[in-house]
Parts: sequence; structure tokens; C-alpha cells
Amino acid sequence: MRVAGRLVTGSLVLIAVFALLVLAIVRPPISELLPVVLVVAVAAIVLVPVAARRYVGPVVSLRDEARAIAAGDLSRRPPLDAPGEIGDLATAIHRMREQLSVRLAALEADEALFDAVSASLNEGLVAVDERSEVVRINARARALLGLRESIPFAADRLPRDRVFRDALAAVRRGEAVDALELDVGERTVELTGRPLADGGAVLALFDVTRLRQLERVRRDFVANVSHEMKTPLTVIGGFAETLCDDGLSADQRRRFAEVIASNTQRMQRLVDDLLDLSRIESGGWRPAPAVTDLRAVVNDVFAAVRENAASKNVTLAADVAESGVEPYADATALRQIVGNLVDNAVRHTTDGEVVVTARREANGVTVLVRDTGDGIAPEHLSRIFERFYRVDAARSRADGGTGLGLAIVKHLVEAHGGRVDAESSLGVGTTISVFFPDRAA
Repeated sequence: MRVAGRLVTGSLVLIAVFALLVLAIVRPPISELLPVVLVVAVAAIVLVPVAARRYVGPVVSLRDEARAIAAGDLSRRPPLDAPGEIGDLATAIHRMREQLSVRLAALEADEALFDAVSASLNEGLVAVDERSEVVRINARARALLGLRESIPFAADRLPRDRVFRDALAAVRRGEAVDALELDVGERTVELTGRPLADGGAVLALFDVTRLRQLERVRRDFVANVSHEMKTPLTVIGGFAETLCDDGLSADQRRRFAEVIASNTQRMQRLVDDLLDLSRIESGGWRPAPAVTDLRAVVNDVFAAVRENAASKNVTLAADVAESGVEPYADATALRQIVGNLVDNAVRHTTDGEVVVTARREANGVTVLVRDTGDGIAPEHLSRIFERFYRVDAARSRADGGTGLGLAIVKHLVEAHGGRVDAESSLGVGTTISVFFPDRAA
């Protein structure tokens, strides 16, 4: 113990100085002075280390405790039984350690809460400090921006989109940014930014891609419905005015009335399909699936389209086994699905055939409707299930189609937990396959 050694050495030096002073002043005989000096020296050698251990030991412990606290180790406890001021110092260090432990636990709890909240947000959060380093980023922001780097990392790794960079620079200058839209990859992102007091910035990112798509669909839907309704309304209005002419013959009146009736029926089909689609998409309809006789459904559908098929020289055929291929589906929905597919196939086929088949899969039944019509070009195939999408708009309207049949089929099938697919080749024909999963175990 370095301090104890120094105390002993200092004590011996003091004894020597004291002895010299006595010799200089009193001048006693050496024989009398020597025993006293020896006794004092022995006492100093024995007692000083004891006193040093009593006072210096706690000081050394307090030194080690302070070093441990500075290193972040709050588990050590200083001795509290030291004498005098040293004991007071030990108590103060002990209280400081306890306060630091409480505050550190509170900070860790706040940190965990912040991480949990930011991770649960739909918005992406990015925090940039005054040194242009990203010090906070949640999982949503990483997904939106395509980042994998561990924090902290340089802000230069953020997207280099000019709008994004200008917004970040503006926020770091102390300017707030609100509802700024930009494109990040294939997504549309709304950015809001707020400056920090130290020159940093916090950015909030909200993915509005789906919202913008829905707005575009809504605009297209309104435009398409208006367009679809305009033609029959114009025809009905024009022929109704013509019927007011007293000079028309009975045959002309009958022909005009037939045109009005035909366009009225077309509008009725359009309205019915719109109501069906709205009811399905809004969740107002839920299937009531059961094991359904597919052969009976196909026969009913063929009976409804047979006259139209015969007028176009289209042969109707079914290859459905008597058992083993009964879909687990809502009977009314299955009738509408098969009916829409067969009707669509007949309308796009001339001098050919429409065939309905079914096959058992490992976990369900697949129903296929194949025609030998004109086929669909590859660039159109992925969009035929969209509302009002037509490969040949003029021909589809002339055939009486509403442009909603396949969209209804898709929604009805997905309501059953199934899927619908299309395959087609130009000049060969089209096959639509619909899969119905079996009853859940």
C-alpha cells in the first residue's frame, strides 16, 4: 500500500528531525536519548500502518468505486463504515450510484418504449443528427427507402432523389416541410419534416401508393360508368323522340321500340353488375359454401346461352365427372361465375366451341372454361379482370358486354379463398381456370 509506506517513511523522518532538535537544544547524553528514540520509532512502525489501513483503505475503495461508475459499472457498492469525512464521501457516492441506476433504468425504459412505438407505426421515421448521420430509423422507413445499414450511418446513403435531398436540406436549415410527395422507386411517399434544435432533422414518411391508386381507380370508374351509360341513354333518348313523330309506320315504331328495349336491358345489366360488384367489394356479401353439383350448374348455364351460341355456330360441351369434382362453393355464386365465363366465351367465339371441364386437385377443385375464339394478346392478359377493361371495346359493347363480368368472377372466387387465372393465344383461344379450395379442416 503506497500511502501506508509513505506515512511510515514520513513518521520516521519526523522522529529523526525531532531527535535532532532535542540534541541541539537539550544536549542529553546519547545513552538516555537512544532508548526513547527506539521506542518512538518502533511505535511509529507498528501504529502508523494500522492507522493507514483504517483511513487509506476506504479511500482506495472509493477510488475504485468512482472508476467503476465512470466505466458504467453500477453494481459495486462502496464501504459505508469509514470514519469521519471519508464515511460521508462513501455515503454520497453510494447515493449517486443509486440515482444513476434509477435514471439509467428510466432511460432504457424510454428507449424500449420509443422503439416499440416507432416499430408499430405505419409511417417511416428517420432522424438525422447535426453531423449528417442517421441515428434513428424504424423498420417501415427501411422498407420504404430500401436501407439495410446499421445505425449510425451517413445521410448520403439515403435516397438521392432531388426532391428528397432538397427537403432534408431545408429541414436541417430550420424549415418545416409538410405533405411533400415524391417517388421512391415504385412507391409514392408523402414526406413531413421537422428541424431539431441542434441542427438535426426528423423525417416522417407515409406510403400513399395505395391511396393514389385508389384515387386513380375511382376517377377511371366514374369516367367508365359515365361513358357506358352515355351511349344507351343517347340511343334511348333519340329513338324516344323519333317515336313522337306521328308519320312513322307501325314497323318503324316496333323497330325503334326494340332498340329502346335492347338499350334499356343493357343499362339494366350494367346497373345489376355494378350493384353486385359493389356488394361484393364492400363486404356486404359472404359466401355460404357447400358441396355443389357442378354438372347441374353447367347444364343451367348452357340452357341460358344455347340460343345465342347456336346463332354464332358455337358448340357447347361439358366434360364434368358425375362425382369427385364437386366444388365446395356457394351455389348462387358458382352459377354466376360459370355463367359469366361461358357467356364471355360465347360472345368472343364464332364458328368454334366452348368447353367446360373440371379436375380434382390435392386440396380443391379447378373448373376450366375454354373457348376457340380470337384469343387475347399478352399485353392485355394481365388486365382482363379489371373493371371495364376490354381488349376490343367496340366489339364488346356491340355484343352486349358490360366490362364487369370478369371482375365479378375474380371477386367471387377470392371470397371463397380461391384464385382465378387466364391463359390465351391469339388465333387459338382462351382458357379461364377457377380454383375452389376444399372445406377447411
